[in-house]
Amino acid sequence: MNERTALVTGANKGIGKHIARLLAAEGLTVYVGSRDPGRGQRAVEEIGTGARPLVLDVTDPDGVAQAAAQLDRLDVLVNNAGISPSLAPPADTGVEEYRRTYETNVFGVVAVTNAFLPALRRSPCPRIVNISSGTASLTWSTTPNPQFTPGSGGGAAYRSSKAALNALTVFYAQTLAEDGFKVNALAPGLRATDLNPRAAAAGGDPAEAAQGALRLALLPDDGPTGGFFSWDGTPVLGEVEKVHGRGPVWRRVLGPGTPSTSWCAGR
Repeated sequence: MNERTALVTGANKGIGKHIARLLAAEGLTVYVGSRDPGRGQRAVEEIGTGARPLVLDVTDPDGVAQAAAQLDRLDVLVNNAGISPSLAPPADTGVEEYRRTYETNVFGVVAVTNAFLPALRRSPCPRIVNISSGTASLTWSTTPNPQFTPGSGGGAAYRSSKAALNALTVFYAQTLAEDGFKVNALAPGLRATDLNPRAAAAGGDPAEAAQGALRLALLPDDGPTGGFFSWDGTPVLGEVEKVHGRGPVWRRVLGPGTPSTSWCAGR
């Protein structure tokens, strides 16, 4: 065990649980964010050494504030909690569905990130990872890409919310760069989770996607910021080229290895 700490939202199941497990295996104390205390506790018991429960509903402002008050310092924040109520196209998606989706996927990320910024600022090497979706890329949605067939407008609420999340990733990266933050987004690919019926029927391994999040969570000092990366470490091209004068960051390939050994020179 070392002094590094991490928080993963929505970590009682799916990709989030695998991310929490990998971070704990790296020696971090990992707070398993979960709306349901019982499910969170079970996840902690299954993950084992290094895992700690933290009741956290990202759509509850008071609950977010209470959770943030429990952590004095935080090194890694993984905004994983997300929902996809339906796969309907925009014309068949009601406004309330958009509101509900954005409440978790966009506003929840803002609420959690802002609430935990004081704790993150106490870290010598703060890292934020936002779990996005390749289907949120406007480029991938209109041209051939490695993850899905373009041309469908299905899942409009979910995909547009993740596009907004990508924009926020850039904005946070730009405004926090001078404080040593690395803020990046991950496209995890289609995984066998309960996100929606299509995902549940998929054969993709959630643990494989979690490896991509781990790489971004443990970036070294010279790692990229403001980037949008696929689960295998390759960049999702065509969105942005540089952030805050820090040079090309979206084109850097992280590779399959985990950069944990050189995570933070400030240590």
